[in-house]
Amino acid sequence: MPIPEEISRKIAILIVDDFSTMRRIVKNTLKQLQFDNITEADDGTTALKLIRDKHFDLIISDWNMPNMKGIDLLKTIRADDRFKKTPFVMVTAESNKEAVVEAAKAGVSNYVVKPFTTEVLEKKLGDVFHNQLRQAGKTA
Repeated sequence: MPIPEEISRKIAILIVDDFSTMRRIVKNTLKQLQFDNITEADDGTTALKLIRDKHFDLIISDWNMPNMKGIDLLKTIRADDRFKKTPFVMVTAESNKEAVVEAAKAGVSNYVVKPFTTEVLEKKLGDVFHNQLRQAGKTA
């Protein structure tokens, strides 16, 4: 599903990954999709500090990172009422069923398996934004 036109390309996005090359790939993919308000964090601990200081409209996080894994970041922000509804997309090499189920139970908005294409990320983000608009009563 394409990204809805109602979604501003100025939304604040946080990319969380310990691998700088992967952050750059995700950032460049988002720029291809016309998003440009992008912040980066190199692990879940750093991301959590940023999330508590600044509003983000979308979090895209790796699963496997030092200090705080992406799944633990997801569980931490879902436990906080301020961030409970913030869309959270897990981008990871973890494709086993148990990991996908754990992320779903923790409240992940969508799941992207590495390696991915621009089209795959666009579709996954489109699904997230359509669900968000539907929950807000803005689309059918």
